[in-house]
Amino acid sequence: MLNKRPWIIYVMLALATSSWGSAFIAGNFATRDFDPITVAFLRFFFAAIILVPLMLIKQKNLKLPKGKEWLLLASLGFTGIALYNICFFIATKEAPIVKSSLFIASNPVLIIVLSAIFLKEKITRRNIVGLTLALAGAVIIITEGQFRTIIEAGFQRIDIVLFIAVICWALYSVLGKVALQRFSSIESTTYAIVFGTIMLFPFALFEAEWSQFTQASLLSWGSILHMSIIVSVVSFIMYYQGIRTIGAAKASIFINLMPLSAVIMAILLLGEPLLPVHIIGAVFVLTGVTVGTWSKQRKSASKIKKASSL
Repeated sequence: MLNKRPWIIYVMLALATSSWGSAFIAGNFATRDFDPITVAFLRFFFAAIILVPLMLIKQKNLKLPKGKEWLLLASLGFTGIALYNICFFIATKEAPIVKSSLFIASNPVLIIVLSAIFLKEKITRRNIVGLTLALAGAVIIITEGQFRTIIEAGFQRIDIVLFIAVICWALYSVLGKVALQRFSSIESTTYAIVFGTIMLFPFALFEAEWSQFTQASLLSWGSILHMSIIVSVVSFIMYYQGIRTIGAAKASIFINLMPLSAVIMAILLLGEPLLPVHIIGAVFVLTGVTVGTWSKQRKSASKIKKASSL
């Protein structure tokens, strides 16, 4: 059904990656009461509590990992859940938001390269054009057109942490395509999050203080639950389903919607101003995503449909 209606996959990917933008807002609230790695652990701990019974109930013919599959799933948990989030939250604390966002926006480039090398995915000229437009739009939104500030900042040690985060997410996306050849979307997501949560636990145990749990506001707890249910459970499953259907390279183009959604939510929820440069960047992002995911198959399919109706 999804292969016959690719627009459903595109909508799912748009919703998934757009919801990741809300993590910046929710994370801003949650880290007011909790340390960064503790927020990451709680986010995926609650997600695991939801996903495990959901997988057991919904998944028919549940497949348990065997042999090297354990290593594959542990690698997903290590790259996309544990190490990526540790690097991400360290960066959000130590690095300027502009620089952190730019690094994250560069993810699709590395995903496309790794997908072509290891998964032998075909990268078309249209994909490259779409990626370039979407990435340009993301850069415009993030920097608000002030490109000189990024150049003046220069290279810093925190950039290494950001670079590791980008590599981790790219590996997570590529390894996810391999996992999806053996497991369903919900199985892959659940196993990855469970492994990642276990890996995050000792860091959170070392970092957290009991007073944080007893004194945290309802807003902080609500933000963590939002990241657990919407950003982690629902969005990760949709993202993996998108990778399964259209490939990691094309699905990665939608990541550029993340800074756009973050800006929109910041305007609506935090009262930040809407600037003309935001609108310009949004046009670039939406155009890039449309161009990058539009295929000849869709055009030919529409022609066949028209011909059959004559």
